[in-house]
Amino acid sequence: MLIRIVRMTFQPEQVAAFLKIFQESEERIRLMPGCQFLELWQDLHDPAVYCTHSHWESEEHLNAYRRSALFGQVWPATKVLFAAPPLAFSVHPAVLTPASAKHSS
Repeated sequence: MLIRIVRMTFQPEQVAAFLKIFQESEERIRLMPGCQFLELWQDLHDPAVYCTHSHWESEEHLNAYRRSALFGQVWPATKVLFAAPPLAFSVHPAVLTPASAKHSS
């Protein structure tokens, strides 16, 4: 599983426009092959900062979404509303090994 976080800072007067875009596209994004989860977060202290938090079966599924017609509509409409460049990153759950396994021969 791949977890994708995209942090976006909007021009304050453009927040409503972004929320409209998100609400109109969120169900279609959730229906994309490989999308397991999608939610929107708002910064606690800055109401113009939002993050999307999504889970994908694989990087290939995320990349297929990023090549899709839907992304081709949503992303250009969203990025013109930014007040600062977005920050996007992909992570996966860390796999921890027991300390004893590290020291055994």
